[in-house]
Amino acid sequence: MNRLDQIITTFDLGLRTVFASPHAGRPYPATAAEAELSDAERTRAAALMRVNHVGEVCAQALYAGQALTAKNERVRAELEQAAREETDHLAWCETRINELGGRKSLLNPLWFGGAFGIGVVAGVLGDKWNLGFLAETERQVEAHLDGHLQQLPEADAKSRAVVEQMKEDEARHAQTAVDHGGAPLPAPVKGAMRMAAEVMRQTASRV
Repeated sequence: MNRLDQIITTFDLGLRTVFASPHAGRPYPATAAEAELSDAERTRAAALMRVNHVGEVCAQALYAGQALTAKNERVRAELEQAAREETDHLAWCETRINELGGRKSLLNPLWFGGAFGIGVVAGVLGDKWNLGFLAETERQVEAHLDGHLQQLPEADAKSRAVVEQMKEDEARHAQTAVDHGGAPLPAPVKGAMRMAAEVMRQTASRV
């Protein structure tokens, strides 16, 4: 595709990510029977899955921005492959939110726009930093998902199955980025990413 086609495709992706219901390419991991959860447990699980859904909205935007500005076709292909698997995560999170009677974040357009801008900047800096940013993002997401496994109600096997599969995929994406030449990010950048992610988590859990 030429640059105009890429921009149009990215705009379409943003509309579909924020306003449409995505379709997963892989089976829904949550095949267990629905557990009997208290109202408080159900509310907590729905809030956690809403945060995870926001993370996947951001992932779509990040990868779109990074792919748009990637200089190497191989790097672009890796970003697009990761984005396809993140679409599965987006669909699974939305499905689980609906099952729990929750809702998606009202700020999803804002999350997408901000993450897309960050992805563009990462891509402009060069492919080794582009891939390094991808690797660090996925490591931090993996740690975040591990924390959610500690917070989800023990009986909520369905949410746990979704989060476990997402965590496995994120770890693989991080390793793939490193294997293709991703450079370690400076400590201050990693710290800034963690701070931004914490703001997103605290906000998305409520709004």
